[in-house]
Amino acid sequence: MFRKAFALVLITTLSFSVYADDWGQKGHRTTAAIASTYLTGKAKKAIKELLDDETLVTISTYADEIKSYDEYRKYSSWHYVNVEPGLTYEESDKNDYGDLVSAIRTCEEVLTSDRSSKEEKVFHLKLLVHFIGDLHQPLHLGRAEDKGGNDFQVRWFNDGTNLHSVWDTKMIESYGMSYSELNTNFGAISKKKFKELTSGELMSWVQEGQQLAQQVYNSADQGEKLGYRYVADHMDLVTLQLQKGGVRLAKMLNSIFG
Repeated sequence: MFRKAFALVLITTLSFSVYADDWGQKGHRTTAAIASTYLTGKAKKAIKELLDDETLVTISTYADEIKSYDEYRKYSSWHYVNVEPGLTYEESDKNDYGDLVSAIRTCEEVLTSDRSSKEEKVFHLKLLVHFIGDLHQPLHLGRAEDKGGNDFQVRWFNDGTNLHSVWDTKMIESYGMSYSELNTNFGAISKKKFKELTSGELMSWVQEGQQLAQQVYNSADQGEKLGYRYVADHMDLVTLQLQKGGVRLAKMLNSIFG
């Protein structure tokens, strides 16, 4: 998808990248920017009435920004979901504090309820935008035993890190573009392509993410040094997941807001 352009900027940018936290702020902002492009007029109006001067892009990192506050720590488990190998989500043991799947469902319920206050809707809209981004970073659906790849130690060029961080931030940052530049590079999506990318529903997206998580685990060995070749081999999947997250978020928001 971006491989030709990527090859031109990779060498000059990798040495100077600054890495953010959690699917990267850049990843979440890219997903939100893509979604904004495909909202219906009705959805745009409803979201504007809720957010006032904020946008989907500016709220996309909110769920990470509140993590350090004690009153919001109960939402920490909402960023991921772990399913035991061989089981479906429905069959697996559930986290008592909730998970990524139950979080998305809760956000939908609050946003579609006539009983929800504007404050409740704004809060859960901010969470939903972020969580759809998380859903499309495969290791947010990874293994419980290594905390979604956080305990899967690798080297990124000459630096020690973990596989989760590589997929959250390091490959996106290595691309050397802003979220708006990434969004622009996707170009317009045809109606046929939009329908293809948004096919299915939440649980089929979860199953897809679990399969991709296994693919990511198989892409590296513990302690392996990852570099240019790894990025070249896997960057297309990263950009595809950003695009899927964006259009699927748009589909969900269009459904919620009519």
